[in-house]
Amino acid sequence: MSDAQHHTPIEDAQGIFYGAGMAAFAIVMLTQLGFVTGQTAGLAILISYATGWGFGPVFFAVNLPFYWLGYRRMGWRFTLKTFAAVGLVSLLSSYMPHWVSFAYLHPALGAVMIGFISGSALLALFRHGASLGGVGIVALYLQERAGFRAGWTQLIFDACLFSVALTLRDVQTVAWSFLGALVLNLVIALNHRRDRYIAA
Repeated sequence: MSDAQHHTPIEDAQGIFYGAGMAAFAIVMLTQLGFVTGQTAGLAILISYATGWGFGPVFFAVNLPFYWLGYRRMGWRFTLKTFAAVGLVSLLSSYMPHWVSFAYLHPALGAVMIGFISGSALLALFRHGASLGGVGIVALYLQERAGFRAGWTQLIFDACLFSVALTLRDVQTVAWSFLGALVLNLVIALNHRRDRYIAA
């Protein structure tokens, strides 16, 4: 039995809101710097940069095809919690730019802090039996079934995504962005283990 199954509904709600809030805050930092990121959020950001559409609605839409896999492979509780987390990130990331901005944020510090904040957000969601959808669902499924670390799956996907990002952003911006994604995925790979906090 996983640790995620022992949380009360109030604990789950707090954990999911924390994870979604931190993820949305990281998105604000990331887009202010013009960075890209990995996973499904990175795909949504690239689409947003290319089309001018808002990140929130794009992120919500991009995740829709993955819920069926989440339901079939991870169960309805995981899928509902993930749907709630994705919805919260989509909503909060649409409003947060009106509530917070940075006069100056060095790219190196921004990249590292984005990685740490996003990593803590995902760890909270994973511990409470949720994810941010998309690649996270696939990564958690592979970790549960094959023991392949979720962070490594996400890192492989990110490498492909950043190759595409080079067609939309300059090399320096993509390099700083990759640093942030690397920090994020190392946080997940080193802290989310199959014998700890496995999502239910």
